Amino acid sequence: MTTVQRWTGRETRALRHALRMSIRDFAAHLGVAERTVSKWEAGQETVCPRPEMQAALDTALGRASHKAVARFSTTLGHSPQPSGETAGRYRVQSHKFIPAYLGAATAERLASVTALTPRPHQWLDVSTTRIPSPEGSCTAHVYACGVVVLHLVQDLELTGLSSLATWRYRSYEDDLPWAAEQITGFLLAGLADKAVEPEYVLSMYVLSESAWTGDQLDNALRLISLPSVLVDRHSAAEPQPVENHIESRLLTEGFEQAAVEPFGVNGVSVGYASWSGLAYHALSPERALPVDDLVACEIDVQMLWAYCRHIQRAVEETHDPMMPPRFGWRFLRAAHSRLATARVRETAQHCMMRQAVLRTSGLSERLVQAQAALRETEALSDRVSA
Repeated sequence: MTTVQRWTGRETRALRHALRMSIRDFAAHLGVAERTVSKWEAGQETVCPRPEMQAALDTALGRASHKAVARFSTTLGHSPQPSGETAGRYRVQSHKFIPAYLGAATAERLASVTALTPRPHQWLDVSTTRIPSPEGSCTAHVYACGVVVLHLVQDLELTGLSSLATWRYRSYEDDLPWAAEQITGFLLAGLADKAVEPEYVLSMYVLSESAWTGDQLDNALRLISLPSVLVDRHSAAEPQPVENHIESRLLTEGFEQAAVEPFGVNGVSVGYASWSGLAYHALSPERALPVDDLVACEIDVQMLWAYCRHIQRAVEETHDPMMPPRFGWRFLRAAHSRLATARVRETAQHCMMRQAVLRTSGLSERLVQAQAALRETEALSDRVSA
């Protein structure tokens, strides 16, 4: 049960955001004036509501849904934990990647009317802009080929691995509709012909402050990369954490899972990739991979995954996939080569990381299939033209 000993403007703002309410709606929910809520939030920790309002805020929190309480606690850095948690507190930075296909024409229109900032990239035009998010920082990466990837960063302080796993599954239910609303309503704002629907969220977790050492640290990172083993997704209306003794056993004894690919370097880092995402911890920060390099690789991979998914969907719907010539099969062949082939000045750590991401994501196979589909469409078009 999450409780607040003393409400200030900081906790008030966190609760309003967790409830997904505007200032007007939140004021009506509490039965106060809008300017009262604005005054609380503007004052942050220096403003303390009157005793009767403290009680009203307690009631609002007590009546909030489990998901809203989880969002509230995460924002304040003390997520609610199930009873019997095992490990000490740890800090992790969550990176969520949410891609969606817009189309090259829409991406071009967006670049011409929106204040996007060009971002350096080795082989493709890409621009970025900030997206408003009450629960962290979010950047939209808009690729010229017609894919946008939202990169949402949230700092978490947690106890026990199952709490992170359940937070992940529960938050995904809100992330997809939120991302669709931000892309269609905020980013595109009428530029798209139809609503954009992201299909999935992929996560990367960077462990910044560990509660484990030795073999338990290695097992913890492995579990973070494959959180499904810590969640009972069929026991109730929403995912529930596994029993405490299961987490303890997995941390102590470890587990074998072929779908998890290591890419850490002994004494430098611990890293694992899986279908569910990445987990990484720098043992020696000055020698480990920079987080920005991990992020850049994952954003490119998710962009290409979404692009290939659009082509796959057209094929499955018995349509010939029609893509702009500059983003046809040769574009995908070049992208595959850049991701799969080591660069001359690239470190061994970078090579291991990219290979682990490619193998666990299944992107290589999708790129091959997408190239074949586009080649067939191009050949058919050439025969018709002749």
